[in-house]
Amino acid sequence: MFTKRFLRRHGLHLLRTAMTWFLLDIAYYSQNLFQKDIFSAIRWIPEAKTMSALEEVYKIARAQTLIALCSTVPGYWFTVALIDRIGRFTIQLMGFFFMTVFMFALAIPYHHWTMNGNQIGFVVMYSLTFFFANFGPNATTFMVPAEIFPARLRSTCHGISAAAGKAGAMVGAFGFLYAQNAIGVRNVLLLLGVANFLGMMFTFLVPESKGKSLQEISGEAEEETTANRESTLEAGFQV
Repeated sequence: MFTKRFLRRHGLHLLRTAMTWFLLDIAYYSQNLFQKDIFSAIRWIPEAKTMSALEEVYKIARAQTLIALCSTVPGYWFTVALIDRIGRFTIQLMGFFFMTVFMFALAIPYHHWTMNGNQIGFVVMYSLTFFFANFGPNATTFMVPAEIFPARLRSTCHGISAAAGKAGAMVGAFGFLYAQNAIGVRNVLLLLGVANFLGMMFTFLVPESKGKSLQEISGEAEEETTANRESTLEAGFQV
């Protein structure tokens, strides 16, 4: 793994899969963990101090269940249905693109959503970011590292990419908490939009693996062909 040959063939691939997973989890985990804060900020649910503990739990659970049923779960099923038709690259690029669009659409006119009683519009667009996360990079960032690396290093490279994703989750979890208090929800949403945009840029560097065998994707088939050709030539010289 630490050879020049691996770095030449797959070093950039590893950087790309790790960075896309890292950037996705910054946005995805921060959105998931702090939904209640976002819902309170737009006044979709009352502030915690105005409710009892049981009432707060009920209203947060109801809101999160609605988001999951209408966007998160359908997004996964769209990926299952279309992943081998339109390809990993297209789904990941499309997911990051629409996550970026909807995040900026929430953040830039943020006061329009929160001050004019447009909570439903905000929630619909917020739900769409989850839909395109799951019909997008939240599925493909897990799949691609399991397909594009050589068999003997596949699990290691997948683990490195996943570890980068968990690092992004920590940044999202702790960073959102502090950033929300320091710069406000609107600016945090802008930063998450930037993270999604960077994820889209790194996606352009990830190869498509649709319709190819694992040997073809990782370059092992080419290596075997070259090795067989060299063996044949060597045997011919010996004869």
